[in-house]
Amino acid sequence: MKRTPKSPLRDVLARNMRLLRAEKGWSQERLAEEAGLNRTYLSAVERSEQNISIDNLYRVAKGLGVEAHTLLIHLD
Repeated sequence: MKRTPKSPLRDVLARNMRLLRAEKGWSQERLAEEAGLNRTYLSAVERSEQNISIDNLYRVAKGLGVEAHTLLIHLD
């Protein structure tokens, strides 16, 4: 599998996914079901190891019940 260079934005996305998922008390499996994506793929995205398409970003956001841009800003 071809790896793209890691960017700070991937780290922000990964952190926000973990944070929002944890706030809901969801496992990665539950988020994968809600988003209609593979759990191992989401796990790699949460570890900043996998790049994500804009379409999948939308699916994750929809699964979490947030706007897509929320996943790309610093949440504190």
